[in-house]
Amino acid sequence: MNESKATDAIDRDRRQLLGTAAMGIAVAGAASLLPALLDSAGAALAQPSNQGDTQMAPKGDAIRPFSINFPEEALVDLRRRINATKWPEQEQVPDASQGVQLATIQKLARRWATDYDWRKVEARLNALPQFITEIDGLDIHFIHVRSKHDNALPMIVTHGWPGSVIEQLKIIDPLTNPTAHGGSAADAFDLVIPSLPGYGFSGKPMAPGWNPVSIARKWATLMPRLGYTRYVAQGGDWGNAVSEVMALQQPPGLLGIHTNMAATVPANISKALAFHEAPPADLTAEERNAWDQLVDFYGKGLGYALEMSYRPQTLYGIVDSPVGLAAWMIDHDIRSYLMIARAFAGGTEGLSQDDVLDNVTLYWLTDTAISSARLYWDTTNNLPAGGFFDVRGVKIPVAVSVFPDEIYAAPKSWAEKAYPKLIHYNKLSKGTHFAAWEQPELFVAEMRAAFKSLRKPS
Repeated sequence: MNESKATDAIDRDRRQLLGTAAMGIAVAGAASLLPALLDSAGAALAQPSNQGDTQMAPKGDAIRPFSINFPEEALVDLRRRINATKWPEQEQVPDASQGVQLATIQKLARRWATDYDWRKVEARLNALPQFITEIDGLDIHFIHVRSKHDNALPMIVTHGWPGSVIEQLKIIDPLTNPTAHGGSAADAFDLVIPSLPGYGFSGKPMAPGWNPVSIARKWATLMPRLGYTRYVAQGGDWGNAVSEVMALQQPPGLLGIHTNMAATVPANISKALAFHEAPPADLTAEERNAWDQLVDFYGKGLGYALEMSYRPQTLYGIVDSPVGLAAWMIDHDIRSYLMIARAFAGGTEGLSQDDVLDNVTLYWLTDTAISSARLYWDTTNNLPAGGFFDVRGVKIPVAVSVFPDEIYAAPKSWAEKAYPKLIHYNKLSKGTHFAAWEQPELFVAEMRAAFKSLRKPS
């Protein structure tokens, strides 16, 4: 191998490592990878199992009502396991640099085992129209709330990990019933909020082939099944990956997308990060902030993603221990973790203690710790390599909301290059990774502004 080819091979290997490290998501960034994403019969999706993308003929498109009622025995067992937790010694440092701090997780456990009431969130969920429908052999759970207002804009909203449909509960009424929340009838949305396969109340895939490319196609099946011929898509985290891939696939009726965790990192920046190079000298202050955030995340924040990308089945401990599961989930990224830690120290910003426990309890009761983690493995192993934040080449209208304490705050200069049809860009004053859940008022205002240009004239 000559020197040039050897250098290319090393570069390719390091780029792949960075791509899989970047949350274990290889949804493809460079334009050369787009054919693989758009090919419904591509090798990555050609699984012989009935869980694959195109292998199984549909059994029907029935929409079945759904409600939740976990047996009391499951809640008694949960509390018993929490109380039986075997605790380690305290961390050696006065900060969170060694991970979730003992004082924080013990406060969480005390609340969970004593004062927390799962039945309240169960009642909130059951008060909403929930449904199950089978798509390509797998049951998909979703919340579907239609607005009372005419000409409401349909929107499918996708959560991420370690999230669930609980992330979106606070935005449902303000978006579907805007006149009761400071808006006008012209701001109304119809909302479809699905649980990702392997998450929450959706079915658990029993074979590989369920990743952002195939899930995007499922959502493009679900929306027409509900009678929608024109709609928009929204997401952050995995929800961004699914929404951006939908934008690449351009299913009939998809008008545009919104993201609160945009994929805008230019190729030269991605390469420099992969090789641990110094930042380019011409970065603006905004771009340098994004660079510093990415360096910190890639260097210190990827432990959970690497394990789920490569060895998700090994995570038996978080299936057996509720406290282990809670610690694993709240350690997603440092800024959201610190916000959660402040909540359990008595703070009132962002998420409440019960917000956090509602979500962790949903994972525990549905036994989805490992089935949700497999989404990382499936994406890493069955799609072309590419960083999660790499530019993907989306051509349809895109709206971007930047919350300052996200994993990285996408600069406007990068967003304008990444999305040729950028219809909205706004930087918010506060908020972390869980935008809709933590800052619902800001998020709702962003949705109203983001899609105004895509609505039908009154």
